[in-house]
Amino acid sequence: MRHRSLLSACAAVAMLTALPALAQAQAPAAAAQSAERAFTYTEMLEANRLSDPRVSPDGRHVVYAVRATDMEANRGVSRLMIQDLSGGGEARRLAISDGGANSARWGADGALYFLSGRSGTSQVWKTDATGATATQVTNLPLDINAYRLSPDGSKVAVSLAVYPACDDLDCSVARGEEAAARQSTGQVYDRMFVRHWDTWNDGTQNHLFVLNTDGSGEPVWVTHGFDGDTPSKPFGDEGEFTFTPDGSAVVFSARVAGQTEPWSTNFDLFRTNGLTGEGFTNLTDDNEAWDTGPVFSPDGRTLAYRAMARPGFEADRWQITLMDVATGSKRQIAANWDRSADSLQWSADGRTLYVTAGDTGQTKLFAVDAANGAVVPITGPGHVSAFDQTPSGFVIAMDSLTSPSELYVKTFRGREMPIRITDVNPQLDALAFGEAEQFTFEGWNDETVHGYVIKPAGYVEGRKYPVAFLIHGGPQGSFGNSWSYRWNPSTYAGAGYAVVMIDFHGSTGYGQGFTDAISQHWGDRPLEDLQKGWAAAQSKYSFLDGDNACALGASYGGYMINWIAGKWSDEFKCLVNHDGVFDVRGMGYSTEELWFTEWEYGGTPWENPEGYERFNPVNHVDQWKTPMLVIQGDLDYRIPTAQGLSTFTALQRRGIESRLIVFPDENHWVLKPQNSLQWHNEVFGWLDRHLKPQD
Repeated sequence: MRHRSLLSACAAVAMLTALPALAQAQAPAAAAQSAERAFTYTEMLEANRLSDPRVSPDGRHVVYAVRATDMEANRGVSRLMIQDLSGGGEARRLAISDGGANSARWGADGALYFLSGRSGTSQVWKTDATGATATQVTNLPLDINAYRLSPDGSKVAVSLAVYPACDDLDCSVARGEEAAARQSTGQVYDRMFVRHWDTWNDGTQNHLFVLNTDGSGEPVWVTHGFDGDTPSKPFGDEGEFTFTPDGSAVVFSARVAGQTEPWSTNFDLFRTNGLTGEGFTNLTDDNEAWDTGPVFSPDGRTLAYRAMARPGFEADRWQITLMDVATGSKRQIAANWDRSADSLQWSADGRTLYVTAGDTGQTKLFAVDAANGAVVPITGPGHVSAFDQTPSGFVIAMDSLTSPSELYVKTFRGREMPIRITDVNPQLDALAFGEAEQFTFEGWNDETVHGYVIKPAGYVEGRKYPVAFLIHGGPQGSFGNSWSYRWNPSTYAGAGYAVVMIDFHGSTGYGQGFTDAISQHWGDRPLEDLQKGWAAAQSKYSFLDGDNACALGASYGGYMINWIAGKWSDEFKCLVNHDGVFDVRGMGYSTEELWFTEWEYGGTPWENPEGYERFNPVNHVDQWKTPMLVIQGDLDYRIPTAQGLSTFTALQRRGIESRLIVFPDENHWVLKPQNSLQWHNEVFGWLDRHLKPQD
C-alpha cells in the first residue's frame, strides 16, 4: 500500500481517551458562553506558545518547542517537548531544556540535534530520544544562527555572522574584538543597508560553513567570496539552504548585495562547487525576481523551490517551480492555482508536494500533484503554521481565532477531522471566547470582499456593544482565522467589545489580482472596502453599536488610521495608530527596504512624486479632529520614529486629544512581556475611556 494509517483505530481511540478534554478538528479553548470569566490579554500574555514540530525518522515521536512567559524576569523561557505518536504516554519535557535548547532537528540515525548556548555561544548539540544528556557537536568561536544536517547526518551546514573580507574565522573574531575595543563610535558606510529592521549594519554577513558531525576536520567556508547573506536578514532560516541529496554540495538562496541590495528582490539559488569553498553556480540566473526554499525530491532528480515573477515586488505570488537537476530545465506546476505557496515538502514517494497557503481567511495544508499540478486541500478552517510528515500522515501545528497553536494528527488525504494530541494551554479551557463569523459584501469594483465579526465574550442577545474596528498591516496581509500574540481579536472580545475586521483589497489569500489591487492605491480602494464593510457589518449584525466604535491599526493599518483621520473623520470616537506612516514622501527616503516603497508608490520619490503625494496623510492634517493614541517603537527602522513623532506633533499642535507611547527597546513589534503588558494596558485604557465612559 502507498500509505499506511498513522494511527490504528485502537491507537486513535486510546489517544482520544487519554486526552478527553481535547476535541477533534479546530477544537478551540472556547468554553460555553456562560463561563464566568472571559479570556483577556493577561491570559494571552501568559499563554504557552507551541511551535516547530519535528517527526522522528521512524515516525514514532514528535519533538516540538513550547515557550512560556516569565513576566517577572521579562522574558520567554523555552523548552523542548516530545510526544509519542503511537497513542501511548503523555508528552514529556526533555531534560536537555535545562541548559537552553531550541531548533531541534532529527538526524538520519535517530539522534536529536539542537542549538544551545550552554557553552557560552550558540552551538549544535545532540541527544537521543530520551533527551537526558547532551553532547556538543560544534565548538566554533562564533554563534550559530541556523543549521541543517546532511541527508546521512555525517555533516552539518551552519550559518555564522562573519566579516566577508576575512579568510577564516580567526580573522572575524579578531575584527569583532577590535570593533568592541575601539573608543571612537563613528560608523562609516559606503553603501546601504545602513540599518535593517532593528539593527545597524556592523559589516558582517551571514555565511555558510560545513563541518563533520563527528568532530573531525576543520570547518569549510562554502560561501566564501559571496557578497550577501544566507540566510537572509532579518527573518531567514535554514529553509533557505539545503544539502544536495548526496551531501556533496549545498544549495542556498541569497541576494547579491552590491550597491543595489535595498531596492532588489533578486534572490537566486546557488549551488556551491562541492564543499571546497571554491565558488558557486547560479541556478536561477534567468529569473530577476525572488527564488527561495530549495527542497530536493527523494530520488534526488528534481529540485523544487518557490519563485516570484516580478522583480521588486515582495508580495508577488509564490509559484512552485521544479528544476531537473541533470539538465537545469524548469517547469511550473499548479500554475493556474491562484494561491501563494508559503512552504514546500516532498512526499516520501516523490509524487506529491505538500504546501501551506492562505485561502479565503484560512491558512491550509494542500497536496499538489508533482506531475499534473492538481491541488487538493488537506485541512479546512484554521491556520496551519507548521507541519511535518509521518510514515502515513501529518503532524500539524494549527491555531484559530479562539485557540493558540496545538498539534494535530491527520492521515494522508483522509476524510477524518484532524485529531488533537497536545494541550499546552489547559488553563484556557474554562474561559469564554467571543464567537467569530466570516461574512462577505460587495467592495471596491463590486468585487466580493471578506471580513470577520466577533461577538463579545459572554454575549447577550438583544444588547448593543461598542466596537473595535481592527485594520491589518502589510498591507499585503490578512486578519483571518488565526491566533496572534500581538494583535489578538479575542482579547478585545474578552474586554466586552465586538470586533470587526475587513480583508480589504490588497489582502492575501484571495488571489493575486486581489492582492495587486492595493499597489499605488493605498488610500482609495482599501478605504472604500473598509467603509462598505463597516456599513455591511452594521446592517447584518444588530449588536454592533456603530455610534460607539474606535478604529485601530499598525504599520499599514497605522497608515490607514492617519488616512481615516483626514478622509473619514466623523466615523469613530477614537483612533489607535501603532508604527503608522504619517508622511509617505518622508517614508520613501527613510525606510530601509526601498523595493517596498518604490513598488507601492510607483517609483522613487523623485521619479514619481505624485505617487507619493496622492494618498499622503500629511496633506490632510487640517481635517484631523478624532482623538488618537500613537505608539512607536524606537528601534523600528521600517517605519522610523520620525513618523510617529510627526503624527503626535500634528495632533498636539491642532489641539486634538492625543497620547504618545514610545518604546525605546522595541522594533516594529512590541515583543518584551512587560512592554506588551503596558501596550495592552494603554490601548484598552484608551478604548475604555472613549467607548465606556459610564464605567
